[in-house]
Amino acid sequence: MFLTYCPDGSLVEVKQLAVLIDPFARSVEGRFHAGEELQDPELLAKQELRFPSGELLPRCWLDPAYGRSSGVTIAPLIG
Repeated sequence: MFLTYCPDGSLVEVKQLAVLIDPFARSVEGRFHAGEELQDPELLAKQELRFPSGELLPRCWLDPAYGRSSGVTIAPLIG
């Protein structure tokens, strides 16, 4: 998934989607897309990432207390 790094507007590729959507993970590994060479992965704070459209990441991806603080009830998975 491609996201924008807010401090400088760079495009970042995040491959660990499970980590990105995990509200308990504060950072995620990503690669900047700049120039022709593949950049080394770096740990980036999720708070500094946005969708390329400028939208914030969903709060449920960032806040471990999202379900409790917003009154949202999360049903358990049945499987």
